[in-house]
Amino acid sequence: MKTFKGKVLFLDRSDINTDEIIPAKYLTEISKEALKPYLLEDLKLEGFNPKIDISGKSVIVTRSNFGCGSSREHAPWALEVNGINLVIAQSFARIFRQNMFNCGMLAIALPEKTILHLFEFYKDKDTQIEADLVHNSLIVRNAEREELIPFALSGFDRALVEAGGWVEYANLKY
Repeated sequence: MKTFKGKVLFLDRSDINTDEIIPAKYLTEISKEALKPYLLEDLKLEGFNPKIDISGKSVIVTRSNFGCGSSREHAPWALEVNGINLVIAQSFARIFRQNMFNCGMLAIALPEKTILHLFEFYKDKDTQIEADLVHNSLIVRNAEREELIPFALSGFDRALVEAGGWVEYANLKY
């Protein structure tokens, strides 16, 4: 099972689409590793520089409708190859969210009020988040504070994550 913890990359925008996560011109790549340098290359966000801001981050916190746009497994793959296995948002595009779970990664939806709280108290600080799958909670901490935030996860999505993704789940069950 992958790890679901680490330093947070805050992306303060809704509707970040799959073309911004990994531009379509890289969809011909035949390995996940080849996608690595292009993650969020086309994301236009004030103050964001993918060449320096992604390094060392393992968690993304963002706004609503993350992963909208065209359906592609390359978007979760580009996150995964960069060490990002946990994305927290107010909402996700349905296919993107399922692709995350199919890859053994976590896509956690939280209420708007909770997302606003995370941005207000943690955005510009060295923040870490860890997903506790036993207690369905996020442990959010920085030098000033620590708190637990509950989340919901369906039994099937949990099984996919614990197995390491759809292929591994299918190998265990069929």
